Amino acid sequence: MATTIDGARVGRRMFLLGTAALGALAVAGCSTSGISFAEAERIYGPLPNERFPVPAVDISKVNPKYLRQRVRYASNEAVGTIIVDPKNYFVYRIEGDGYATRYGANVGRAGFLWSGEAYIGRKAEWPVWTPPAEMIARQPEAAPYRNGMAPGLNNPLGARTLYLYQDGRYTLYTIYSTIMPETIGKGVSSGCVGLLTQDMLDLYDKTPVDTKVIVLPA
Repeated sequence: MATTIDGARVGRRMFLLGTAALGALAVAGCSTSGISFAEAERIYGPLPNERFPVPAVDISKVNPKYLRQRVRYASNEAVGTIIVDPKNYFVYRIEGDGYATRYGANVGRAGFLWSGEAYIGRKAEWPVWTPPAEMIARQPEAAPYRNGMAPGLNNPLGARTLYLYQDGRYTLYTIYSTIMPETIGKGVSSGCVGLLTQDMLDLYDKTPVDTKVIVLPA
């Protein structure tokens, strides 16, 4: 039996997301909103070498516009800057020369959206998830994890997490990874931003501590 905690289904076993839908896309056409079927299959395939093997993404559950792609994006921010656009459910990494890598995201649900500047204060692979007291007060089902949930596919933070800081203090907000494609393009969290695990690994590897993060108004 599973429990929903800020949009992440926490259970004894997560369902596996297979590649069957990719075959359906191949029949329907050769591209998915800017990237080819073959590229989507490569990008969102399984990650068997992770500490906890990550299944392939069922991209039939993702609007094609949310699949990772390089796009035109005018910005004066430095290369590597992360810009979160919660209104449109996108995260951008500035690449320079008028381009950015764009990722589809889930964001905070109504009443939990925020905006402003932050920076990456720390990074973690397969982190322990500890719900803050405020969350436990709102959602008592999180109480069993007050001392931390062990890493794994059931952990809401997933395989990689970037922790957002302001003025030397952790904001309680993160950019995290999810294996739940149906959450992309939706408001599901208490203000954190989720990317598909395959996208999060790409962003995580390119993002050092102290990277600037801008969260736009919703």
